[in-house]
Amino acid sequence: MAVPPARPRARRRPLVAALFSALALAATAVPAGAAPTADFVPVPPHNPYAGPDGTATMHGDTGSSDTTPLAGPGAGNLSSKRVALASACPTVLVGSDGHPVVLCTPIFGQVPTVHLLNPADGSSLTTLQLTKGSLLGGVYAYLDDQDRLVVVDGSRSLLRVAHRKDASGKWRLSVDRSLSLASAVPADDAVTGLSPDWQGRVWFATGNGVVGLADDRTGQVSTLRLPAGERVANSISTAPEGTAVTSTHATYLLTAAADGTPRIAWRQAYDRGRARKPGLLSWGSGSTPTFLGPKTGTDYVAIVDNADTTVRLKVYRTDGGAEICSIPVLQASGGPGSENSPIGAGNSVFVAGTYGYPYPALPDGAGPSVPSSADFAGGLTRVDIRPDGTGCATVWDNTLRSAAVPKLSTATNTLHTVVRDPLIPGTKGTGILDPYRYVQIDPATGRVTRSRQVGIGSLYDTLQMAGTVAPDGAYLQGTVTGVLRITAG
Repeated sequence: MAVPPARPRARRRPLVAALFSALALAATAVPAGAAPTADFVPVPPHNPYAGPDGTATMHGDTGSSDTTPLAGPGAGNLSSKRVALASACPTVLVGSDGHPVVLCTPIFGQVPTVHLLNPADGSSLTTLQLTKGSLLGGVYAYLDDQDRLVVVDGSRSLLRVAHRKDASGKWRLSVDRSLSLASAVPADDAVTGLSPDWQGRVWFATGNGVVGLADDRTGQVSTLRLPAGERVANSISTAPEGTAVTSTHATYLLTAAADGTPRIAWRQAYDRGRARKPGLLSWGSGSTPTFLGPKTGTDYVAIVDNADTTVRLKVYRTDGGAEICSIPVLQASGGPGSENSPIGAGNSVFVAGTYGYPYPALPDGAGPSVPSSADFAGGLTRVDIRPDGTGCATVWDNTLRSAAVPKLSTATNTLHTVVRDPLIPGTKGTGILDPYRYVQIDPATGRVTRSRQVGIGSLYDTLQMAGTVAPDGAYLQGTVTGVLRITAG
């Protein structure tokens, strides 16, 4: 049903797998009220057509900075609860009303399902099934400025899913608006990423390399196709300057012509290596491109390449695409690969390694990996861009085995993630009895400052999915079977 165009709001602030390593004992909590330092600001500006910063997208904001203005679990003993949904839940978002909206794929049937969760305990209040599509189709979604989940389902329809109470007081999920993209997306293709621009239109990219711009208020859909053979296996990012898309061959900045037609502003190829690597889901960069920068928060675009021996962080100027730096990362771990979007804040970039991570399923067309398997290496690297924009330098590089996409809280200058510890300390292998730990990390040093074991075994596999800090301080982390709710106090 047609709905009048939404008015922009003012900026709001508020991926199966028993021993627990003695080196990871909990330390003193970071004070919840600590003021941020200038090191990790600014972040990308608020998109007026997206939900709250930090919780509107899988990567926090439409610039995919993987930052949050929210503090996360504060002082007191850490505790965790597994919300069992019998589903892998990669997309955990929270609206301005505090209600988590979660997009999951059930273990049985694999029909994408939206859950509205109770903010108090994480229980599912109501569900809505979507049309089934490809493995990655529908994984990336976002909340708009009316707290509606914006997603493309298996029928190639752009949906806005709202949640509200009915006359009896029960919560319901329903489709407020729908626009078919069938004329733009071939039947054998699927949308892998989407994000709003600053005019309320929705940019999208498909697995087979179609990039489009859709306006579900007017019905207009315009597309362009990337060069033959280029696929898009990750999400996309939007900023006032344009839309960043990283294909399996190159990174692009796209803008829209006056008639709404997408056009390429610049293209930068990267080293994609000779094949897909174990721990990556495609042959090419695993990065959703990240906007960051010291002036506007979107001065630069960052990705990680797929070079054979040592992967490199690539940073480009948003204006014109000139390369700022190409610097080796994840060298301490020896794991040359990352499936995760880098964290970007101010002049700092954080890269988490996923080389060797044992995914239980791969997207269609992923192809064989070289080598066929590897131990999970992990690794976390911080790189800073020089203040004058003339290059980059490594600040620290460690072997931490993050099993999720880390998030940086700019409220407390704390990195949050879940790590996968080996069953036998000192080894790199993985198995169904691996323990998982929620950790807080000092971004200045890369050291773990606080941790809590959240579970042992495959039920707790966080599968390199992104966590989200909720307004009440809870850390919500998708797993292969549901959502972990980590709290303090």
